Amino acid sequence: MKIAVCVKQVPDSWAEKKMVNGVLDRENVDAVLNDLDEYAVEEALRIAEAHGGNDEGGAHTVTVISMGPDRATEAVRKALSMGANDAILVSDSALAGSDALATSSVLAKVIADGAYDLVICGTESTDARMSVVPAMISARLGWAQLTFASKVTVDPAGKVSITRVTEAGVDEISAAFPVVISVVEKINEPRYPSFKGIMAAKKKVIDQKDLAAVGASAQSAWSQVNDATPRPARAAGVKVTDEGNGGQDLVNFLAEKKLI
Repeated sequence: MKIAVCVKQVPDSWAEKKMVNGVLDRENVDAVLNDLDEYAVEEALRIAEAHGGNDEGGAHTVTVISMGPDRATEAVRKALSMGANDAILVSDSALAGSDALATSSVLAKVIADGAYDLVICGTESTDARMSVVPAMISARLGWAQLTFASKVTVDPAGKVSITRVTEAGVDEISAAFPVVISVVEKINEPRYPSFKGIMAAKKKVIDQKDLAAVGASAQSAWSQVNDATPRPARAAGVKVTDEGNGGQDLVNFLAEKKLI
């Protein structure tokens, strides 16, 4: 099997974020591998290991695919240190400010050229939280999509089955290769890179491409931010002193906030 995992470098979830000219300021904040993509990397590695492993020269491979600036190699290296075989990073100044439609177009082109059997993604990126890129990739490729998977079972002969938990119950869905899968947090526990894995990742190949090498062209973003206002500082809370009517004061406050 050839497995691809789409990952993204995002601002640290704990960092204070700012908008500059309608675009998230990524240069002045710590950047990390998207937390939810770690589950996708882990699941890809588990699938490969369950069917003989992804050792060099083996029948199964796990390739990390990302789009971003040059510094995104830091996030890609982490995925490699977890055990992925190699990586492709599409980096081009013309892609700055790309939205989900533009991003999915470039990723789909790279995936199509790689002739992968499975593509695994996290459900969303923590900087945008849209949950649409996996579906967009599958639509562009014309492949089946198995999204929000909490369990994945793969038959190397060419079939994938997933379990998806929804508000209505539990769905069991299957599709034939090739297929795009997105996984939820509860699917596994991502491994910590070992020292051996970290050292090995330094030697693994990151094939860095620009748009010309990919054979794609930049697309204008279909969406844009016209205005952004910083979140106001948290105001002081309301203190209710019970002098015999505290219960009524509390009810009035909740009613005013339309909580009851």
